[in-house]
Amino acid sequence: MKLFNIIFCILFVISAALQYNDPDPWLWMPIYLYGAVLCWLAFRGKYYPRACLLGVGAYVLYGLYKLFERDGAWDWLTKHDAENIAAAMKAETPWIEDTREFFGLIILAGVLAINYLHAKKR
Repeated sequence: MKLFNIIFCILFVISAALQYNDPDPWLWMPIYLYGAVLCWLAFRGKYYPRACLLGVGAYVLYGLYKLFERDGAWDWLTKHDAENIAAAMKAETPWIEDTREFFGLIILAGVLAINYLHAKKR
């Protein structure tokens, strides 16, 4: 679990840093940093199951919003034939940004869920 947590801590810090040029960094930087902090603490052997559960709940709820909002992940899948989301973001392709955000939330929720389950086993 130490390797798992340090890898995701680093990835979440990098993800937070990349949000600097995003239209809403005030929202996304804390979202990624919350996951990074919990992974750092877990790496240090300090698990906070309630904090993980709170993160999972918030990320899943916001992920559901990002899934079904206009130009969200569902539109990307059904109306845009799951177009390459690694392509450059353009003003005429807002579903790419929303789909990326959706998958970021799913990854965050998954990592915190794994830490939550690991903490409950201990």
